[in-house]
Amino acid sequence: MSGLPAVEHIVVLMLENRSFDHMLGYLYASAGNVSPAGHPYDGLTGAESNPGAGGTPVPVFAVTPATPNAYFMPGADPGEGFAATNDQFYGSTAGPTAPGQVAGCQGFVKDYAYTLGWEAKSGWSILPGTTAGDIMGCFTPQALPVMSALARGYAVCDAWFASAPTETMPNRAFACAGTSQGHMDDKTKTFTSPSVFGLLESHGIGWSIYGYDAEPLTKHNFPDTVNAAASHFGLFKDFRAAAAAGTLPAFTFLEPSWASTGNSQHPNYDVALGEQLIHDVYEALRGGPGWNQTLLVLTYDEHGGCYDHVSPPWGATPPDNTAGEFGFAFDRFGARVPAVLISPLIAPGTVYRVPAGSVPLDHTAILKTIQQRWSLPSLTARDAAAPGFGDVLTLTDARTDDVLAGVTVPVSGSAGPSAGQVSHLEAIRQELVSGSVAAARAGRVVQDPDESPREPG
Repeated sequence: MSGLPAVEHIVVLMLENRSFDHMLGYLYASAGNVSPAGHPYDGLTGAESNPGAGGTPVPVFAVTPATPNAYFMPGADPGEGFAATNDQFYGSTAGPTAPGQVAGCQGFVKDYAYTLGWEAKSGWSILPGTTAGDIMGCFTPQALPVMSALARGYAVCDAWFASAPTETMPNRAFACAGTSQGHMDDKTKTFTSPSVFGLLESHGIGWSIYGYDAEPLTKHNFPDTVNAAASHFGLFKDFRAAAAAGTLPAFTFLEPSWASTGNSQHPNYDVALGEQLIHDVYEALRGGPGWNQTLLVLTYDEHGGCYDHVSPPWGATPPDNTAGEFGFAFDRFGARVPAVLISPLIAPGTVYRVPAGSVPLDHTAILKTIQQRWSLPSLTARDAAAPGFGDVLTLTDARTDDVLAGVTVPVSGSAGPSAGQVSHLEAIRQELVSGSVAAARAGRVVQDPDESPREPG
């Protein structure tokens, strides 16, 4: 556990639908993929590619601040459900042909071409000029200066995986409850399992969930949050006030704005607005009296169809005895996603990994770390098997430097191609809050790339 007992506040900001390579693959490329602390880093070399039309290789390429429409890349919403994820990693919507099969990670361009085809026919928002090869675009540190400075200044996890190889709601359920109860797509929006919030409540430990500018979606996902006191919930302005006053609880879960013009970073929304949100969360915590006792976790619920060169590992522990949809056994993890661990008790330039041969980091590592810090029982078999990451806290004296000093938050300068449409997750939030689907309005489109039937192969 190392320095974990010194932590009084664990804060999680979970953003949307970006892969590790897509956001952080170039972080240490200029240094041969070795951090300043001498840690090896599993980033991009620039030699990675995927076959395009006719088998012609489409190489990975850098998205820089000068790239046209950089902050709306990859230009449209890639496929992100179980079938699409299988296609991207295994080249077939049917997925692996045998247990333990290593993914070739060669289906991203192919799957994006399929998705662009049906989205164009269905009136989806696609940035003009978008091609299937754009899925190979990955941001440079210069394009994402806030996230990159935090990753370099504290700890980046280059082997943190989504909990399931599918879209948002199942993975957010794993992050909060250690299970999706067998569900593998966003058609299921609520769960009957106990969550970490109820677990904390039953042990007299404080928690809060903050939406950005509207009532949080997570409030409506679990019985123990639906029935919780209103004092547990608020907006981002309330989070900032609590951080400034030193009144944050033991666990805080932050949501972005789910709007298509919001800061969730869901493709093809404005990534620069997400950079501003990350900046604001960090500065709120660092400026408060509880900073020296705070551990901030920045991560993403799933890869959202964005390119990554690492095969998702097998050996995941099924969380319960529930049969998985699509015949999935919950025995392999989802794609690699960005994860940055931030605390003044973390040494700069850390690349944090669990020991070789250990259970990989996935979203349930958050649950395990909370459980280790406050001596709580597990929720499911998955978080019981998960590693914690408290040993990333190796310093005994809190650092006083500001890794964002001199960093300028990027600005896209555009409302983006999806402005005026109701996002998929905002539609879910509205449905759960109001009890009816409020997003199917005239002239609006609810974004969900996996509502379209998938072709086999």
